[in-house]
Order: sequence, then structure tokens, then C-alpha cells
Amino acid sequence: MKKKVIPERMCVACRQMKPKNQLFRIAKSEDGVAVLDAGGKSGGRGVYLCKCKECIARAANNKNFAKNNGIKLDPDFIPVLENALEQ
Repeated sequence: MKKKVIPERMCVACRQMKPKNQLFRIAKSEDGVAVLDAGGKSGGRGVYLCKCKECIARAANNKNFAKNNGIKLDPDFIPVLENALEQ
């Protein structure tokens, strides 16, 4: 019997490989702003962040995040991530 493979992704803040279900997926909307992809099935490019406050803060403070990933993290989006973290 084959073992089920758990996909792993890399957090863009801490650069650690973790199982996909332990990460947030942030996708790029049509207008280029970040949206939280709760289902993980949204189309287009996406980046993954750990579900911890340290990685969220690191991504929010990184000035090159938008340049490197092509996704703008608005200051209004950070509370959305923190609310999703609490749930």
C-alpha cells in the first residue's frame, strides 16, 4: 500500500519547508493586491507564509516582498492574516 504524500511548501519569510496545511497561501488578485486564499485552490501565483506572528511581521516589514513576489501587502491586509491566525 502506498503512503500518502503530504505536499510541502516554503515560507517566504523564514524560508523553512513545512506541510502545506501549516501555511497561509497568499494569492495575487487581478489588481495586484494580496488576498488570503483559504482553500488553497485559487488561480494564479501565490506565496506561502507560516501561521505564526513572527513570519507575518517579517513579511509585513520586508520592503522587497512586493518586488520579489509581485504581490503588494497593504497595511490593511495584515490584520486579516492575524484574524485568520486566531481562528
